[in-house]
Amino acid sequence: MEAVTRVQNLAESKLPHVPAQYIQPLHDRPTTQNSSLNIPVIDLSTPVDFLRGALCGACREWGAFHVTNHSVPLELLRRMRRHGRSFFEETPMPDKLKYSCDLTSAASEGYGSKMLVSKNDTVLDWRDYFDHHTLPLSRRNPRNWPEFPSDYRRTVEEYSDQMNALAERVLGLISESLGLKRDYFKDLVGEFYQNITVSYYPACPQPELTLGLQSHSDFGVITLLIQDDVGGLQVLKDGEWVTVEPLDDAIVVLLSDQTQVMTNGEYISAIHRAITNANKARLSVATFHDPAKTVKISPASELVSESSPRRYHDIVYGDYVSSWYTKGPEGKWNLDALLLNS
Repeated sequence: MEAVTRVQNLAESKLPHVPAQYIQPLHDRPTTQNSSLNIPVIDLSTPVDFLRGALCGACREWGAFHVTNHSVPLELLRRMRRHGRSFFEETPMPDKLKYSCDLTSAASEGYGSKMLVSKNDTVLDWRDYFDHHTLPLSRRNPRNWPEFPSDYRRTVEEYSDQMNALAERVLGLISESLGLKRDYFKDLVGEFYQNITVSYYPACPQPELTLGLQSHSDFGVITLLIQDDVGGLQVLKDGEWVTVEPLDDAIVVLLSDQTQVMTNGEYISAIHRAITNANKARLSVATFHDPAKTVKISPASELVSESSPRRYHDIVYGDYVSSWYTKGPEGKWNLDALLLNS
């Protein structure tokens, strides 16, 4: 089996330079940003008519926004961040390695450091992660998750259920913001397949050469993300990388590629990345909500008209995922391949 280099081990070895396989091409390296922009903040407790309008603007212009007053207990958000960090910073490496994911299978559950398995020349992310398969319940096996702290597994289960409820709520509001019935997109998608990925970005000796996570849009329906106070998530807006400032009580919503297809391009999936820093490790928790791989995704017929013609081919979701992992996640090239007349 191929040996995997853990980024945390590299960082703790105090190397003065990052290994060559982590150095990004010149055009992908992070540059100093002085933007005063930030993603929209949407208060879910506001009157629904105002809420729909705010969502419409955020989904058309950004594909990313914070939500506050989301009904998820703030104590749970803090506990999830704390327990995620404890796995990386307090668990001995031999114990961590017991949970190593399958290197031959994309998106396998467990402790990993290399997302793509099929391209040997891919530049590596400065990141370790733990991926939990949480929904449907038939995929959920807490015995595959860390035992420490003692309530780690219970916390992940509770967090999974809360995120699923919030994803369904936000997707319903997105449907209504386009004049569709609340369950329109959820009915197209069916039962969510949910993964929770805790990402750990160690301090990096050369952050100007690396990325914690390369530029991409997520391939599913909707992603809900929390981050610690270090910061490092960036969203692409009009050709400019905008840093998403951490908000302790907020959850970041990232629209994903299948939502862009279902809305016929009315709403956009968010291109985003993670940058590194030289001083402090960063942690984020991303919860992905996807269709089953057998589901066929297509633009909503109500959003196709003579004045707004159909923009995308139908796609079986499993085929889209395979393409994403085979070709790599650079920008939106997998989504662009679905454009009619492309």
